[in-house]
Amino acid sequence: MPSPSAPRLTSGEIKAAAERIAGRIRPVAVAQAAPHRFLALELLQHTGSFKARGAMNFLLAHQESGGLPDAGVTIASGGNAGLACGWAARELGVRATVFLPENAPAVKVARLRSYGAEVRLVGQRYDEARAACEEFAAASGALASHAYDHPLIAAGAGTLTEEILRGVPEGVDTIVVSVGGGGLFAGVATAALEAGVRVVAVEPENCRALHAALDAGRVVDVPVSSVAADSLGATRVSQDALEAARREGVRSVLVTEEAIVAARQRLWDEHRLAVEHAAATAAAFVPEPGARTAFVLCGANTSLATLA
Repeated sequence: MPSPSAPRLTSGEIKAAAERIAGRIRPVAVAQAAPHRFLALELLQHTGSFKARGAMNFLLAHQESGGLPDAGVTIASGGNAGLACGWAARELGVRATVFLPENAPAVKVARLRSYGAEVRLVGQRYDEARAACEEFAAASGALASHAYDHPLIAAGAGTLTEEILRGVPEGVDTIVVSVGGGGLFAGVATAALEAGVRVVAVEPENCRALHAALDAGRVVDVPVSSVAADSLGATRVSQDALEAARREGVRSVLVTEEAIVAARQRLWDEHRLAVEHAAATAAAFVPEPGARTAFVLCGANTSLATLA
C-alpha cells in the first residue's frame, strides 16, 4: 500500500497533526509552580509520556492515506516510544509488533502485551532487536515506525506548544525541553519559534547528541551514559532537530547528573510530581530571573523507589 511521503517538519505539519489527533490525546495541563515558572504536565499523557502524540499522528496519517498495511505497524523500542506505538495501535484497531531485547524489564513487556501488542524478544542488545524489526518489516510489509526520527512523529510532539501557550494566557517567553533523539525538541521548537517564543534544549552532560551535532556542524554518533539515558540515550539526533537548533531563538545547554537528580527530587518534594529523569533534565535548567518560562515535564515512567 502507498504511504504518505515524509513531509518536512513545518508549523503547517504541526497544525495538521493537532487537527488529526484532537480528541484522541489528553490536552496538556499547565500549572504555575512559582512566579514566572510554569510546568507543562505531559507526564499525565496516555502511556505516561509525550510519545503518545507522535505515535497517534503517525498512524492516523498513514491510515488517512491508505498506507496502513494488513501486517500493521512495527517498532523496536522498549521505552516510551514502544509503549506509545502499542497504545496508538490498539486505539485504532491496528496490529502492532514490538521488538525488545530478551533482557527487557518484565513490567514493560507486560504493559505492551496489555495493549494487545505482539512482543518479540530478540538478542541481548537493542541493536539486535532493531535489526530483527527491520527484517520483519521487510518480510511482512508492516509499517516501520521510529522512536523520534520522522517528521510525523516530531509534528505530533510539536502539538504541545500551542496547548502550552493556551494554558498560560499571559504568555511565556521561553519553553524548556529535554533532548534525546530530538523529536520533542524539533516539534516544540518549530511551533514555538513561529509564535515568537524562545526554546531551550537541555541535555545531560554525557548524553549530548544535539550539542555534539552543533559542534560538528552535522549529525554525529556519541557515547551515552546518564541517569536519564533510558529516555535520552539516543546516540544521534535527527536532522530535523539539528536544523531547529541552528535557528535564532534556540539555546542548547548541558546539565550535570547531580542537577538532574536534584531537580527530580525537588519536583517530588515541592509538587508531589514523580517524573522520570528525562523530565527532570528540563527542570534542571535555571532560567534568567523574571523570564516567563514553561518547563515540559515529558514523562513519568519511573520507579518511586529512589524518591524519598
